[in-house]
Amino acid sequence: MFLVSVSLLTYNGSRFIKNCLRSVLAQTYPKIELLIIDNGSDDETVNLAKEIILKENPKIPVRIIENEKNLGFSGGHNLGIRESKGELILFLNQDVILRQDFIGKIVGYFEKNKDKKIGSFQGKLLRLENNLQPTDIIDTAGFLMMRNRRIINRGQGEKDRGQFEKTEEIFGADGAAPVYRKEALVDSEIMGEYFDEEFFMYKEDVDLAWRLKLFGWESIFLPEAKAWHKRGVGEAAAMNYFSIIKERRKINKFGKFLAFRNQRLMQIKNELPALLFKHLPWILFKEIGAWLYVILFEPYTLKAAKDLIKMAPQAFAKRKIIMSRKRIDSIEMKKWFV
Repeated sequence: MFLVSVSLLTYNGSRFIKNCLRSVLAQTYPKIELLIIDNGSDDETVNLAKEIILKENPKIPVRIIENEKNLGFSGGHNLGIRESKGELILFLNQDVILRQDFIGKIVGYFEKNKDKKIGSFQGKLLRLENNLQPTDIIDTAGFLMMRNRRIINRGQGEKDRGQFEKTEEIFGADGAAPVYRKEALVDSEIMGEYFDEEFFMYKEDVDLAWRLKLFGWESIFLPEAKAWHKRGVGEAAAMNYFSIIKERRKINKFGKFLAFRNQRLMQIKNELPALLFKHLPWILFKEIGAWLYVILFEPYTLKAAKDLIKMAPQAFAKRKIIMSRKRIDSIEMKKWFV
C-alpha cells in the first residue's frame, strides 16, 4: 500500500468546499495525504475547510497552504506537486465530488499494472446540476484530440448508457480530477515547471497531456473510478461550429483570451512537423475561422496576438527541450489525432 497525495485547489469556492472536502475525507482507501491549496480566496472557503477538518477529525494528514495571490491552476498545482509525497497525485477542482472508492479504484488498477508506463488516469466524471445534485450525464471520459487540434471531452453532455465502460488508453486526462504518477510529472518537468505557469489557466492540462504522450507515458481511462463535476462551460462536446460558438459565449472575456492564446502556445511547444504538414488543411481551416471570428465578434481577444509575439521565444525554447526529450515519433503519435 502506497501513499496517494490529493492536491485540492480552491479559489472563492465556499459554495463547493463542503461537499468536495467531505468526499475526499470519506475515501475508502486509507493511505492519503491532503493538501488544500487556496489561491487567495476572499470568501469563507478556507474557514469552512478548517471547520470541516476540525469537526471530522480525519485520520489522514491534512495541510492548508494559503497563497497570498492567485497562482492560477498551473501555479497552484505545481506547488502541490512540490509539496506532495505520494507516488500518485490526484489534482482536484473544488467543484468535484468523488465517489467513496474513486482513489481505491485507481490504486487497484495501478498496483496490478505498475510495471507499465502509465503516467495518468482519467475516471468517469458525471455532471453535477446547479443545485449540486449528481446526474447520469457525462462530464468527461477523457480528452480526444482532433486533426485540426481542437480538444474535446469524450462523451460530454451525453446520457451515461454504458457507452464508456471500457478501460483503455486515451490522449490525456481532463484537469478536473486527474490522477498522475509523480514519476511521470518529474519526467515531464520543463524549466522547473510541470503545468506551464505562463498559461495561468486554460489548456494547461491538455498541454501536459500532449507532452506526456510525446515522452512515452500512457493515460488510462478507468470507468469504474467515478466522480461528479459542476462544469462552468462546455456542457456538450461541441462538434460543429454553431455549438462551439454557443459554448464559447458562456466563457468570460478573460477566459476566452487565455483559451485562445494558450491553444497557440501549446501547439508551438508540442507540434511534430510531420503531423503538422499532414494535418495542415484541417489546422488552417480552423485557424482562419478562429481568427476571423475573433476579429468580427471578439475584438477584445485580439490582444492575444500581442501576447503570442511576446511569449513565442519562451515557447520555442520550451519546444526545443521537449523535442530533444521526446520518445515517440510522428508515426506513433498519429493515432491520437482523429
